[in-house]
Amino acid sequence: MIMISALFGSAAISSTDEAMTVLDLLMKGGIIMIPIVLLSLVSFYIFIERLAYINKTTAIAKGLVPAVTNELRNGNSKNALVHARNSQAAVGRILESGIEKVGRPIDEMERNIETTTNLEITKMEKNTGYLGIIASVAPMLGFIGTISGVIKIFYSISLADNISIGLIAGGLYQKMICSGAGLIVGVLAYAAYHYLQLKIDRYMIRLQESMIQFLKAV
Repeated sequence: MIMISALFGSAAISSTDEAMTVLDLLMKGGIIMIPIVLLSLVSFYIFIERLAYINKTTAIAKGLVPAVTNELRNGNSKNALVHARNSQAAVGRILESGIEKVGRPIDEMERNIETTTNLEITKMEKNTGYLGIIASVAPMLGFIGTISGVIKIFYSISLADNISIGLIAGGLYQKMICSGAGLIVGVLAYAAYHYLQLKIDRYMIRLQESMIQFLKAV
């Protein structure tokens, strides 16, 4: 028991030391690290929030489109509308916009479906543009931190009589940490943005297949 307690105690100390080391390392990046860290938190929140929304709204129930088309073939547009409204996903709202125009010219129905589809896609893409902005801004902030570190190095050299590693270490820390952090945040935001766009594009393909079945039934 004593050995186990000692092992857990040493593991806890090790993890604490590691956390402190990472925190100290980030602090050596200087004040530029504050906006970089904030951008990383914002990008993480946007990605998780949009991913949850997209996964929820792009779900297409297997029996929804066949149920709607069967009701329309049987002339039961009211029952088809009920099926569409019971769906909480985007495809239900799009089908609903089409069913509401049953009996009208097909061009009018297609325009209504297209308008609703564009609205749903716009809702899915909400705030994803910020990820693209962060992907561009974060590396630039890292570059600013790099310039600041270089200035710090030369300023320290100008105040000293000789050059040593210890003299320029602070500037090098700031230079490398800011550059690395900015690039990491930028790459992750860029990947998150395009991953969400890929999910939306894949959904559009499935949605078009469903709408073709719907229009054929009409």
